[in-house]
Amino acid sequence: MTLKRNYLNSKNALVLTGGGARAAYQVGVLSAIAKFIPRNHGIPFSILCGTSAGAINTTSLACYASCFHLGVKKLEWAWKNFNISSIYHSDPIKVYSHIGQGMLASFQADYANKTPRSLLNSAPLRALLDQILDFSRIDNNIARGYLSAVSITASSYSSGDSISFYQSDGLALPWSRAKRRGELCQLNTEHLMASSAIPMVFPSVKIKDQHFGDGSVHQLSPLSPAIHLGAKKIFVIGVDQPKEPLHAKENNPHPPSSATIAGHLLDSVFADTMHSDLERMARINETLKLISAQNRKANEGLQHIDSFVINPSHDFNAIASQYYYDLPLSIRILLRGIGIGNDSESSIVSYLLFEKNFCSELIRLGFADAMEQEQTIRKFLEI
Repeated sequence: MTLKRNYLNSKNALVLTGGGARAAYQVGVLSAIAKFIPRNHGIPFSILCGTSAGAINTTSLACYASCFHLGVKKLEWAWKNFNISSIYHSDPIKVYSHIGQGMLASFQADYANKTPRSLLNSAPLRALLDQILDFSRIDNNIARGYLSAVSITASSYSSGDSISFYQSDGLALPWSRAKRRGELCQLNTEHLMASSAIPMVFPSVKIKDQHFGDGSVHQLSPLSPAIHLGAKKIFVIGVDQPKEPLHAKENNPHPPSSATIAGHLLDSVFADTMHSDLERMARINETLKLISAQNRKANEGLQHIDSFVINPSHDFNAIASQYYYDLPLSIRILLRGIGIGNDSESSIVSYLLFEKNFCSELIRLGFADAMEQEQTIRKFLEI
């Protein structure tokens, strides 16, 4: 009980970013951290914040917050055993009928009840989430003191705001800032589907009267939910990997293809705002050192927040190219139609390759990267 309470009072926050299939890397890092935690103990993070695929990992951990080892094991098993057909339709008939329906929808009248248009249909993901997640466990874990708060961030296409849907122990009040706000609610599958709806790739999701897409879009301050929920320390598992080009192309006369540009845009959406937010927080921490303790106490909104960031040591795109032919033929043909092949410079394949061989490789990479920083991680989390 004492260990559980210490974790709760520490106000450690875990922030998991988006990245489609790349989020398997996060599972590897969490698996390494589980090695540092005694069995049958609760999660070492009292605040969980996730976006896009990271939101799915976050929610799974929240459901098993009372036993961190069990939660990580279940998460690892899921990533190592599902395939593309578990996430989106890959059967040729379903793939091309979905695209055809989207094209026909453009000819419908404005008053017609239209379905969201996208390149791929993520209906299998909704069925999978309904099957493996028991959202009632989140409330139970909060009530039993294993968690303080859980948030899932999605982007509203209707208002352009970044909305963080959250459950908490009642201490965190809803917030509203420029282009972002927090809404207290009961989390469910629709919030996860909305947060993980990669723009143009997966269909948007309607919640109440607004249409939502991937939470990384419009997320100008990805650390904001954790801070508003009371975090004192923030542990970030990112998916921003070093660039390791497959082929040296000096003096390449060819301009980037549309697929390469689209990949760069996705990389920017999922990584760039985190970098700028971390820099902003570091500047604030340095500024606080110049302010007297008395003045800081007079303004409770000013506080020092420590952060730890772990990112991949290898290029996901290079790894994805090795498993390109694990993609179903129908998906490879579809990608080839937009200029993406096994030797393409586009990073889009690494976002869509929800196959166990690729995901297992990323899990191993995440585990190895975290184990190399074991002592630093232990010190930061006070394990």
